[in-house]
Amino acid sequence: MHLSKRSAIAPSRTIAMNTKAKEMRASGVDVISFAAGEPDFHTPEFIKEAGKKAIQDNKTYYTPASGILELKEAVVRKLKADNDLTYKTDEIIINSGAKHSVFNVLAVLAEDGDDVLIPAPYWVSYSEMTGICGARPVFIDATEENAYKITVSQLEKALSGRTRVFLLNSPCNPTGAVYSRKELYALAELLQDSDVVTVSDEIYEKIVYDRNEHVSIATFSQKMKEKTVVINGMSKAFSMTGWRIGYAAGPKCIIDAVNKLQGHTTGNPASISQWASVEGLSHEQSFITRWVDEFTKRRDFIVRELNSIKGVACVNPEGAFYVFPNVSALFGRTFSGVEVRGSVELADVLLEKAHIAVVPGKAFGADNYIRISFATSMENIKEGIRRMKKFITA
Repeated sequence: MHLSKRSAIAPSRTIAMNTKAKEMRASGVDVISFAAGEPDFHTPEFIKEAGKKAIQDNKTYYTPASGILELKEAVVRKLKADNDLTYKTDEIIINSGAKHSVFNVLAVLAEDGDDVLIPAPYWVSYSEMTGICGARPVFIDATEENAYKITVSQLEKALSGRTRVFLLNSPCNPTGAVYSRKELYALAELLQDSDVVTVSDEIYEKIVYDRNEHVSIATFSQKMKEKTVVINGMSKAFSMTGWRIGYAAGPKCIIDAVNKLQGHTTGNPASISQWASVEGLSHEQSFITRWVDEFTKRRDFIVRELNSIKGVACVNPEGAFYVFPNVSALFGRTFSGVEVRGSVELADVLLEKAHIAVVPGKAFGADNYIRISFATSMENIKEGIRRMKKFITA
């Protein structure tokens, strides 16, 4: 059977590792999973109640493909209040998760012969989405020494006549890097005079630590805003991963194009999830502060413990809920009869022998690392790190 070239994509290693961990658990194996990219907190009750009410009120029919007006209005208010960005509702589109938002925007911007610039390490789906669109992912190495952030000179060297999109993720999955206002504005000063559209994935904006702050690159100038699409959603900050609501804000011509594409593919995002999201964005959000406080405790513990393991070096993440330790000093060693040559072998042997699920850094374009999510209980973190330390130092 003939399959199109679009089928030649790599599976998501994050989903694969999490699925395998769940399968092992189902078979009776006590697996600690650090693979999932979702908060372990429950969706707040007031959001659940709004979803139930939507069902009871029979708001269960098709909505416009671009989403209900009430949710677009809530997004407009949120972007103004949180990010000092002013949009009209026809510059907003609601999607089935932020992943869907990113893909649809790339699909209307990039095509055969185009380049999409992606700082690396990068979220696993960026490169595959780019390839599906027929474009070429061009990676810009953000080094550990520079806190996993690219510089203006690196961006300038990467730009070419083929560049159509610069894909920015801050706070970053997998590294937890957060670009400061000064760093973002330096990039924006270069980008605003180019023909490149910046796609700014800001899904982790609420999860930042210490004195770091989230800043949208679109706030640099009106010219930059007109060349930026801001991506966000409900999954991370509101613990609504399964509700599948994301959104994009940007120039009307881009949003219109995404709307047409969406009308022929998914149609509208789930109506019930949209109404629940209206309540989520309109309600007070002090619960997020409590969650971030708990994430901070977990981060501090896991970074300290990882750095106590010989052969593991871990930078303190500034945002999101992942650590990205350098484990290259372990390569070449044999664990339980398995020679570890890179992050894939290390992740496999940790799962099979120590019953810990992590994601190999190779999936993120950085084979010297593994990604560990601390979006799980402190009890699980302590037990998982205990197992890792015992296994590696045995």
